[in-house]
Amino acid sequence: MPISFQPAEIDAIETDLLVLGGGLSGFRAAVAARETGCTVAHAYLARGASPYIIGANVPLGHADPADDPECYAADMIAGGYGLSDRRLVHALAHHAVASFEDMVRLGVPFARGERGFLQRHLSGNTWPRSVYVPEGIGKVALEHLAARASTIGVQALAGRRVVALLGDGGEVVGALLADRRTQRFTAVHARAVILAMGGIGRLYADSTYPSDVAADAYALALEAGARLIDMEFVQFEPLVTVHPAGCRGMEMPTAMLGDGAPLLDAAGERFMFRYNPEHGERQIEKARLSLCIQQEIDGGRGFADGSVLLDTTTLPRDTLESYVAHCKRLRGAGLEPSAEGPRVRPAAHSEMGGVFIDATGATETPGLFACGEASGGIHGASRLAGNGGGETMAMGWLVGRAAARALAQGPQPAARDWRTIHAAAFARLAGGDGGTGTAAEIKEAIRASMGAAAGLYRTGPGLGAGLRELEDLARHAAGLPANDMESALEARSARNMALVAGLILRAALARTESRGAHQRRDHPRQDDERWARHLAFRLTPEGMVTMDTLPIH
Repeated sequence: MPISFQPAEIDAIETDLLVLGGGLSGFRAAVAARETGCTVAHAYLARGASPYIIGANVPLGHADPADDPECYAADMIAGGYGLSDRRLVHALAHHAVASFEDMVRLGVPFARGERGFLQRHLSGNTWPRSVYVPEGIGKVALEHLAARASTIGVQALAGRRVVALLGDGGEVVGALLADRRTQRFTAVHARAVILAMGGIGRLYADSTYPSDVAADAYALALEAGARLIDMEFVQFEPLVTVHPAGCRGMEMPTAMLGDGAPLLDAAGERFMFRYNPEHGERQIEKARLSLCIQQEIDGGRGFADGSVLLDTTTLPRDTLESYVAHCKRLRGAGLEPSAEGPRVRPAAHSEMGGVFIDATGATETPGLFACGEASGGIHGASRLAGNGGGETMAMGWLVGRAAARALAQGPQPAARDWRTIHAAAFARLAGGDGGTGTAAEIKEAIRASMGAAAGLYRTGPGLGAGLRELEDLARHAAGLPANDMESALEARSARNMALVAGLILRAALARTESRGAHQRRDHPRQDDERWARHLAFRLTPEGMVTMDTLPIH
């Protein structure tokens, strides 16, 4: 049954630039673009995973003067197992310090010491380079950015769900938004759109991400004609709390490993030196660290709940207490971290791939930019610890400024048939004949399939079986009814999840090697001769998703 809403019933807003996404990259882009001179509307459902960011890589050289942007770039390329887009790596490395200085200008109270800003040593980084705020950089930075956005006149459209991007002749010209609170739709007409809506989030049942991040950004970009790359690389966060139960799902900082907290198996053995003889828990990239921990658990050396121990009791008191938010939550759950460490295990975390962009954040679709975890290419096959925060701060700032400058130099918008454009966007909400199962049941089944087929370790038969399950689930999602706003949005969400999950499995099945966050038991070696390239997806005019390869830029 087609949805009953008509385009005539919607509100409309005009702006130069529309930013989609309420995390750090979205707020950075919105503020930077407004300060550069264009009008900005900023739409978001919630704050995504950004409030949980605890640090951000910036090559200041305050902890060690040997660090610099070139060393930072080299670490990214090595940590990405050679697959990182060099254009994006160097853009991030060489804009990180200026972006950080801009955040200081906005009043973000980064921790300071006698030699300048304090920097923690996170896994995969040669030098200590992660700046932080004791209360948590994500939460505090968002508060400062939101205040700045309000002061300078960014138009906030909070609590909105993005239904579809508005397109006209192959160009992105805005977005259709839905507000469940008011039951109203809003069409935002814009000269350009920045997609900053985060990653895959809840495609996995065991995930560190909140429920408002569920792969929508990738489906929206694909529908708009953009390419997606590197979708097979899903990074698992190595230190996700299992015990105490009140903190289940909380990420423990890998910076604690750099500060000296060891990982212990159930017998009390410090096992990481068996995998990383020279450095133990230190200077090991996240994807490899997760694999080592999982190997201990799978080998029966973990605790009964499938975990290992992060021994925080060894940390000096002042070092431990510098992790303000984590200590507060652990104590609130009944665990004193100076006397007992939390138990942890890997859980699905971040999508390494995403929308294919250039060094300004522009996609191949006119009018569409992307930044943050919505974009792909910077991290290659795996992301350095601290680079989620580093990327959102620097690339959001860079892309916001670049988009505003492009608009200042570009032509004024042409007259458009908005009624036809709106109707095409509403068609994305059209429902089916009822199908099998509810949206909630289909989403749960998608998560189960992803956990079974696309976990830390993968096999060809497992991926093939998962892909067949996803194809069935996609058909069920296509049949979901859309009788009102709520059912239409839930059906749309389920279809987006099924689409993106299927792409991850297709790419993982095609990549017959192991590299970074993609590990095939049946193809355990990295094969640079065949696979030093990106796998890319694009939607054809006929609605088919094609897969091809792209060289590393």
